[in-house]
Amino acid sequence: MFDLYIGNKNYSSWSLRPWLLMKHFAIPFTEHMVSVAGRDYNAALKPLAGNARVPCLHEDGFQVWESIAIAETLAERYSQMWPADARARARARSISAEMHAGFAKLRTAMPMNLKFRLKGKPATPEVQRDIDRVVEIWTEARSQFATGNGPWLFGEFSVADAMFAPVVCRFNVYNVPLPPVAAAYRDALLAHPAMLEWHAAALTETEAHAHYDQLADDYGGPR
Repeated sequence: MFDLYIGNKNYSSWSLRPWLLMKHFAIPFTEHMVSVAGRDYNAALKPLAGNARVPCLHEDGFQVWESIAIAETLAERYSQMWPADARARARARSISAEMHAGFAKLRTAMPMNLKFRLKGKPATPEVQRDIDRVVEIWTEARSQFATGNGPWLFGEFSVADAMFAPVVCRFNVYNVPLPPVAAAYRDALLAHPAMLEWHAAALTETEAHAHYDQLADDYGGPR
């Protein structure tokens, strides 16, 4: 039996990834939420995760932290989490790792806050480069690697979709304009039943972070 330790659903983009992956593939787990809003290193989390961060997956007390490591650990048992075709699988791994390690400008400018729907504003050149790269990744995956009728990056849902789920949320919250292929993918992921469940739970949370809330003014306020 798995235990998954996650942060606040309104703010914790990293936690969304393994949670969504396990929900989609119907992997039983017990969810434990810990407060992470507005905190950097938190020593209180050290007993829950070796890096004192969430998400962290526990199995019989053994810990696996970092969202990409959790995904790879689960995929060893559930091979359908990666595309069956070798080249598609390699590309899915490449873009998942790129998402895990990159896009710092976008993350900083558009932190996760699911309680907002903002009017948006023109992105800085650095942030726009990150946005353009995400659009490039999505478009290539959908046009060159997606198989069957599935709406996901590689046709069937994979680790890559879970890794990009927080960016989908950011693009929606900050009203980022997207070309048709990327917009269709965004809308499909937002409509995923597990994404709807996560979003509904986030809206019920009461803990707030003043820095994130200030971004409503920076991005033109609610729409």
